[in-house]
Amino acid sequence: MNIPQDLKYTQDHEWVRIEGDEATVGITDFAQSELGDIVYVEVETVGETLDREAVFGTVEAVKTVSDLFLPLTGEIIAFNESLEDTPELVNEDPYGEGWVVKIKLSEPSEIAGLLSDEGYQAVIA
Repeated sequence: MNIPQDLKYTQDHEWVRIEGDEATVGITDFAQSELGDIVYVEVETVGETLDREAVFGTVEAVKTVSDLFLPLTGEIIAFNESLEDTPELVNEDPYGEGWVVKIKLSEPSEIAGLLSDEGYQAVIA
């Protein structure tokens, strides 16, 4: 299972890449493998400011639909529009081309509550 050391993680199987006051969010390699073939990613919250753990979108796989939970409070400033035509990017490259949203952080102190790679490894073990 691929769990990059330079990212932060949530109990809900999302990864977070912090870059200044912005964060890129996607679902982990573990999550995409558990979901199976992803056929649709929906995010209708671009431009909205949401609290940490609010539902910001959904991922639809062949067998199920799962909510996506915002890992940090902030404004959703971008959605990966490539996922509209090629949602399978989440399966193929979850930590790269398969990112889901970018957020502008409102509460940077919340970063301390995210899991390290080792902490996330313990969650899925």
